[in-house]
Amino acid sequence: MLLMKIFFAALIIICAVFYVMYLWDFALVLLVVVCAIPVLMYVSTFITKLLMRADMSVKSGTASKREDFPVFIRLSNRSFFPVGKAEAHIEYYNVFNNEINTFELHMPVQPLNEQSVTFQLSSQFCGIINIRCAYIYIYDPLKIFKFKIGRNLTAEVAVMPEGHEIGGEVSYLDRTNEESNVFSEHKPGDDPSEVFDLRGYHPGDKLNRIHWKLSSKKDEFIVKDYSLPVDTPCTLFINLKCYEKNDPHFTLPVFDTLVESLVSLSQFMLENERLHSIVFYNGKANGFVERNIADSDDLAGAVQELILSVTDSLFCEPPELYFTEHSGLSLSSFTFITSVPDTSVLEYIDDNVDADILNALVVVTSPEEAAQFAVGYPNLNTIPVIIGRISSSVKDIEL
Repeated sequence: MLLMKIFFAALIIICAVFYVMYLWDFALVLLVVVCAIPVLMYVSTFITKLLMRADMSVKSGTASKREDFPVFIRLSNRSFFPVGKAEAHIEYYNVFNNEINTFELHMPVQPLNEQSVTFQLSSQFCGIINIRCAYIYIYDPLKIFKFKIGRNLTAEVAVMPEGHEIGGEVSYLDRTNEESNVFSEHKPGDDPSEVFDLRGYHPGDKLNRIHWKLSSKKDEFIVKDYSLPVDTPCTLFINLKCYEKNDPHFTLPVFDTLVESLVSLSQFMLENERLHSIVFYNGKANGFVERNIADSDDLAGAVQELILSVTDSLFCEPPELYFTEHSGLSLSSFTFITSVPDTSVLEYIDDNVDADILNALVVVTSPEEAAQFAVGYPNLNTIPVIIGRISSSVKDIEL
């Protein structure tokens, strides 16, 4: 663009000298035409700027890890003048990483037309991808002048975590939600409020479970299997305060492992017909929230809310605030997922949380740190989870 300005400036000077030296009508016409071209380019491009609209959007507010998702930029030119080149400056970053990536897009825009360009982004980690079109420059056809339009167009995409296979056991204990009528479809239990199945008598079966009326019709003993309640008070609590290392590049993989540990545990419980709840700090609502998980749709909605609740400041209230407000908890199992090995919080859980099973998953950065992880709580089962190695770290958890 600078070269074009220099070229026209030199051309105008040459035409002016030519007009002074040779007083011909052609020299005057040539000087007027050469001077009029930049003016025409400026006026037409300025009018185009006033009549152009720009917007940026994403097809969906969510995306999967390591999969491309499309982002759309649309330019609507309502003027009669063409745009020689439109140049969009794009920035994007994950809120858990301060590394901003930038690139530029170039496109022409015809008069009375709309131009759309699509670019693909992806993320290796879950989190929020903030995308910003800082500005769009439009140039005249000769690229002498440029004007800025479409400042600070933004879009946001929640990159969803993946679940991992974990090894463990779901224990069926006595604490249940007495107001619930949700029972296992695959396993019998001891709740006489609902019959799970009818079967033939086996030696050792209790006499009070014999269905006498049906047995008299069948001429054999028919036994009632009672139902197994699956709506037990189980809670997964995730502490979204990321472990602060000297190297800020740890923040993003630590958060990724935190959330995927939560998803993996929740999926494991659903596979074993265990209803449960998820507790996390919602930065946008400025408070802890609890979401009940009864199926995969509940889990997907809760995880999306969790991802989108994180603010750029990464602020998270300390877990002690939640425990203070819910001091009367009585649970079948409680699992605390964190990357901050705060002994005071773990000691509080060990001493004060009323649950038959207590777990703490602590995300660590290396096998060496996992080997040095201190375990000294009589009631709390602490499990170090190495970044990116959830399946190999969580093998024998009881929930």
